[in-house]
Amino acid sequence: MSTFLHRVAHWAFRRRRTVVLVWVAALAAVFLGAANSSEAPEDSASLPGIESQQAFDLLDERFPGTEADGAQARVVFVAADGQQVTSTANRSAVDTLVDEVADGPQVAGATSPFDAHAVSEDASTAYATITYRTTADDLTEASKEALTEAVEHARDAGLAVEVGGSALETEPAQGIGEVLGILVAAAVLLITFGSLAAAGLPLLTAVLGVGISLATITALGSALGFSSTVGELAMMLGLAVGIDYSLFVVSRYREERGKGHQAQEAAALAVGTAGSAVVFAGLTVVIALLGLSVVGVPTLTKMGIGSAGTVLVGVLIALTAVPALLGFWPDAVLPRRDREDPRRTRSRRPGRFGRNRIRNWTWNWNRQVTTPAGTARTPWGVRWARFVTRRPVAVLLLTVVGLGALAVPSLNLRMGMPGAESKPTTTTERRAYDALADGFGPGFNGPLTVVVDVKDADDPAAAVTGVSDRLADIEGIVSVSPPHFNEAKDTAVVSAVPSTGPAGEQTQDLVRTIRDERPAIESATGAEFQVTGTTALNIDVGRKMQDALVPYLAVVVGLAFLLLMVVFRSILVPVKAALGFLLSVGAALGAIVTVFQEGHGAGVFGVEETGPIMSTMPIFLVGIVFGLAMDYQVFLVSRIREAHIHGEQPGQAVVTGFRHSAQVVGAAALIMMAVFGGFMTGGESMVKMVGFGLASAVFFDAFVVRMAFVPAVLALLGKRAWWLPGRLDRLLPRVDVEGEALTRRAPAPDDASGDDDRRESVTV
Repeated sequence: MSTFLHRVAHWAFRRRRTVVLVWVAALAAVFLGAANSSEAPEDSASLPGIESQQAFDLLDERFPGTEADGAQARVVFVAADGQQVTSTANRSAVDTLVDEVADGPQVAGATSPFDAHAVSEDASTAYATITYRTTADDLTEASKEALTEAVEHARDAGLAVEVGGSALETEPAQGIGEVLGILVAAAVLLITFGSLAAAGLPLLTAVLGVGISLATITALGSALGFSSTVGELAMMLGLAVGIDYSLFVVSRYREERGKGHQAQEAAALAVGTAGSAVVFAGLTVVIALLGLSVVGVPTLTKMGIGSAGTVLVGVLIALTAVPALLGFWPDAVLPRRDREDPRRTRSRRPGRFGRNRIRNWTWNWNRQVTTPAGTARTPWGVRWARFVTRRPVAVLLLTVVGLGALAVPSLNLRMGMPGAESKPTTTTERRAYDALADGFGPGFNGPLTVVVDVKDADDPAAAVTGVSDRLADIEGIVSVSPPHFNEAKDTAVVSAVPSTGPAGEQTQDLVRTIRDERPAIESATGAEFQVTGTTALNIDVGRKMQDALVPYLAVVVGLAFLLLMVVFRSILVPVKAALGFLLSVGAALGAIVTVFQEGHGAGVFGVEETGPIMSTMPIFLVGIVFGLAMDYQVFLVSRIREAHIHGEQPGQAVVTGFRHSAQVVGAAALIMMAVFGGFMTGGESMVKMVGFGLASAVFFDAFVVRMAFVPAVLALLGKRAWWLPGRLDRLLPRVDVEGEALTRRAPAPDDASGDDDRRESVTV
């Protein structure tokens, strides 16, 4: 592998103009395709294999012309203090609104609260239901404006009017996630490298990769069903891994130049070593993303495919575009002192306190140097590695106990889909939600939709009445609406209102109770029924995610284990990697529950309302973080193994590996945290949850697991960490990620005795 990539980088360096032109042409081609492509489809809510989806499908079949997920507006009227909505003036205003909206071209029906008994007991609150023949995404601006104008007319009459439902759903405020992430990444790169060119190169290549990927997703959106959500996740991951992969190659290039190699050979060595790690790190991310197809949710499958393609583009750019760009400016990415004196034979004068001193400190923060003041300073990576390898048991116990304690709240995880209750109080949906809860009870916002199939019943009307009566007798049901039949009179829909809110555990227990009693009800009435609605859908989705988690972990972890076993030629190292990943994911999930479900520190992160955790969040977190965690595993441990196979003792190899990689891994983690954390600036609760979860998982994995757990375990295992049975050693292919073959064949540097070619001797 390293020899092949070495040749690729040599070719890219020599043919740099051709390589850059090919990438620019690819960018232009996909942008042209995106500009001429059809509009991307909206996210599909279809979840095959669950009862709620089967009920929706039955509604679509038996109620033609009205989609089960059609747009709906619930207009809530609240009378002023001391008044009632049933007064003559208020009643007239309500009827006028219903009449105005009913004439809309896309309106399927408009039900007055006075005809549907939708008035609260104290007559302070009422609601009108407006249904549409199409989905919310297909509503025309004319239909939305007609509803908005009618609402304003009612408000002018003195009523407080709010609109819930999907018809006028407020778009969440757009954050500055992408911009903020890039700005923080630029600052981290500048501090890490101390060079504008070295900081700008990873940013440039990452933006190139994201541009190509997003344009490709847009161009293929109509054909493959890629929605805007696929592009958002691809952009998030593309920026993170694109910057990181280029960062690793550029960092290794600077290291090889520091040893005295010419620019072309340094670029080839960087791609042959760090590039090999990039390939296998990228493969682990791709495995984790493509593994989302195991879940059986079409939306997650498409998100995984689109994001996996983005990661592959990032890998290819790091292997080809980065060495090509280094060929144009071979010295620009080096520190100024190296550009002025590549051989470092010139004596250096202590710089004044300012940019010279900062430049020296930033470039050398992970190396043992002499500062301008003349005092020796051991790099923090070496100091920390020495500390861990001297006290491995204490560090290991502290790490496991600490992450385990952070993971404890995840045992109380409640899954669901945040609704109007999680929106800011400034939105009309949230105000409508609160008004309905105050006027009709907390369960009114989460009614259970029961679809009754009486196609084979002798007396359809009596069968539906029997089902309604049985439902009304179940404890926890407040009321059951009159049945609504289709034209064929073989299907009816009734709405059962629970006594508790849609996100409450009691409501979830109620759904399970109804389904448990279904055989008896169906036997007594001769009708079949299915339960759907928001609450039931959340339960079904959560159960589907839980059932899919174990197979997903088995597929992803199994394939990644085999891949890491090939990379590190060890059994215990992949086991350690998997255990560390579980610790970081558990801690991240516990942090999500603490903030978004229990509300501790919610105000700090702009979370206005706590509630259940998004049903897809655990499996989504597992998939994304597993791939990213293996990035750090490959980059860090490959340097440790490289030192070990070159003759260093296990403890010394750990310190040497940290000496070369701690700086880069730390910078890469900070960049990923910035990119993911930047998405918390948006107004959408689910996006905040995803950004917070990924950022916290990267922090725990990079700075706790990889920097403490991994070196402690390797120190305790010693040489046993690299044990591999002889028969398995002969069966596994040799990929040479560490570049041992390159070390034997690489030409000697110009000056092998330069200052930066010294190897620190460490005894642990």
